[in-house]
Amino acid sequence: MKDKLNAVKSAAIEKIQSAASTAELNELRVQYLGKKSELQGLLKQMGGLSPEERPVMGQLVNSARAKIENVLEKALADIKNKEREIALQKEKIDVTMNGKAAPIGSRHPLSLVTEEVENIFLGMGFQIATGPEVELDYYNFEALNIPKGHPARDSQDTFYISENVVLRSQTSPVQIRVMEETPPPIRIISPGRVYRSDAVDATHSPLFHQIEGLVVDKGMTMADLKGILLEFAKRLYGEDTRIRLRPHHFPFTEPSAEIDVSCFACKGEGCPICKGEGWIEILGAGMVHPRVLKNGGIDPDVYSGFAFGVGVERLAMFKYAVDDMRLFYENDVRFLNQF
Repeated sequence: MKDKLNAVKSAAIEKIQSAASTAELNELRVQYLGKKSELQGLLKQMGGLSPEERPVMGQLVNSARAKIENVLEKALADIKNKEREIALQKEKIDVTMNGKAAPIGSRHPLSLVTEEVENIFLGMGFQIATGPEVELDYYNFEALNIPKGHPARDSQDTFYISENVVLRSQTSPVQIRVMEETPPPIRIISPGRVYRSDAVDATHSPLFHQIEGLVVDKGMTMADLKGILLEFAKRLYGEDTRIRLRPHHFPFTEPSAEIDVSCFACKGEGCPICKGEGWIEILGAGMVHPRVLKNGGIDPDVYSGFAFGVGVERLAMFKYAVDDMRLFYENDVRFLNQF
């Protein structure tokens, strides 16, 4: 029995020391130390020994078990260290290597144009003002000289939330709010989203973007308005750009005008973009109506001002030669990647 015990111990130690993986060692642990192992079988045979031999044999079996366990634990630690070294070699990172460039998105064309317009006017001393998109009827219409029953309300195709609350149909309400809170001189632009109940097509959308401008000070004239807008057009479309003012009517300005720029594609010669006219309408403007100044808490006998408004989608369509404004909202990556 002693010889058999030594043979089992020697075989176990030899196999353990030649094992190449933790999985193999776990199998050997079960084989030599488990409930059905050969050592366990030897313990069961001790019942046939004499009372004097049993404690001696029991001590030898326990000693063999301890030896196998020690060899097993050492082999397991060695293999784990080797496996860790191999893993570290495979997973190591060379920090001197160039990284892989992550794909990034591009700026939306409407954002690009909005920021360009903002930077142009910031460079001319304007400040940016914002206001709520859900607006009171008073600020959206009445304070802008469009009382209830005025025909201009019908042309706006407004989204009414309640009788006195609307989705703003223009960013002009910001002008009234600024005049109420800020004494002249005032020089602001107010970019933002506006809403009108228009059917969706190549040139209309129920949601679009505007940038309104307002200047209020002593002695402001149409000449000042024209000078500001000419400088804006030149910075946006090039130094050779010209503008012209055509008489028009807006309830909140008097006198009012629509502003055309010389076609940036044909330089005024006439082409399909400008429909052969050589001019393209880009915005509306005029001197702030005295009643609007008064509604904003400003004395029209002391101060005068001018205002203008431009559609961002219209500017972007002209700037990037886009013929369908729906492209700005469809999120087609093939279109957006061009910017």
